[in-house]
Amino acid sequence: MDIKQFGKDFMKRFTENNTTLLAAALAYYFLLAVFPLLIVGFAIIPYFNISPDDAVGFIGSILPQELAATFEENIISLVETPRGGLLTVGILGTIWSASNGINAFIKVSNQAFEVEETRSFIKARGIAILLTIGILLAAISSIILLVFGDAIINFLISFIGISEGTELILQISRLVMVIVIVTVILLGLYRFAPNKRLPFRHILPGTLTASILWLVSSFAFSIYVSNFGNYSATYGSLGGIIILMIWFFLTGIILLVGALLNSMYHQKKIDDSTAAKKETASSKEV
Repeated sequence: MDIKQFGKDFMKRFTENNTTLLAAALAYYFLLAVFPLLIVGFAIIPYFNISPDDAVGFIGSILPQELAATFEENIISLVETPRGGLLTVGILGTIWSASNGINAFIKVSNQAFEVEETRSFIKARGIAILLTIGILLAAISSIILLVFGDAIINFLISFIGISEGTELILQISRLVMVIVIVTVILLGLYRFAPNKRLPFRHILPGTLTASILWLVSSFAFSIYVSNFGNYSATYGSLGGIIILMIWFFLTGIILLVGALLNSMYHQKKIDDSTAAKKETASSKEV
């Protein structure tokens, strides 16, 4: 494979498909899904007798200060009073809003593979909803491993008395599990979003690339926001929303980069197979 030519072809496709514009559209849909998701999460908390201060402290420990401050008032309001009806509406709203984002990704995936959407509305929306549920479960699992992983390991140390070597293995294992979870959900996203039957081996390059890029960029962006980016000084109370939109925009670009890589790799495999068949046919004629 000519890496230089592949890079040129990729940049051409990246520009022709208006990737940054499509990433901005995905970021908009992702933003709409965040607030119903928060409603679901914090509508559950009152049933576990968790104090508002603990809930706010938890958010502050996993989000940059500007972003955590944006949700603080809503978190306190949701935590103080149980709302069973709000929980039901929140779940439905989360799934529907988030599925709009996945539905948009289905459309741009079809564009990347240059295919038309021939699936019915019900089937396409059903796929979007199933993928949405999978992503939500993956996100919850990743948060549990990243946020509560230390607490779980400390409990095992005090209860079982594991060695330092075992503790190191557990620390590494939880990070590996997060990477595996992200990779598996992206694999499903790239496999079922386009209206095209794709072998899993044809979507591995884009999946692995997107997984690595997303994890690295999320970590780097978190460090930047926490230590260097003072968005509240520029945007005031909107600083948290700006941070969230930028992160969603980066996520959208990375997802689309993976889709483009998959489409190019898939096309190359088809071209190689066609060329091999022609060569075989020519040799038989001779």
